[in-house]
Amino acid sequence: MKNSRSNRGRKNPLAEINVIPLVDVILVLLLIFMVAAPMLQMGIDVNLPRVAARTVDVGEEKLVLTINSDKEIYINRYKASLDDLNQKLESIFAARIDREIFMRADETVPYGFVVQVMSEVRKAGVDRLGMITDPPKE
Repeated sequence: MKNSRSNRGRKNPLAEINVIPLVDVILVLLLIFMVAAPMLQMGIDVNLPRVAARTVDVGEEKLVLTINSDKEIYINRYKASLDDLNQKLESIFAARIDREIFMRADETVPYGFVVQVMSEVRKAGVDRLGMITDPPKE
């Protein structure tokens, strides 16, 4: 009898894990990522010309050459100059089977400069050169 009275005041340990705080933290993190993800922008900012053209499937990793409005040249995200563009492209395509590149140029870049860059790309041994544009506004 003495034993049963002494157990009344003691609490037995709870064997369940309280998951409500964990769920709260996960929901807050999910909300933060959902709000922040659209704000992340990759690449270099250029104003592409708007033309009607057929879309190209670029699902796999493609090489994109970008010319911004300041005539700066980027290979994917890495800056290059017009003088060393040929050498960099040759070294990149030495290990690749497909020799294709896609070019994005700001609409304010002079046509002559774009042609110079295209010439250097061709000298590097590129088989296919695609131009990236935006669809026209309706």
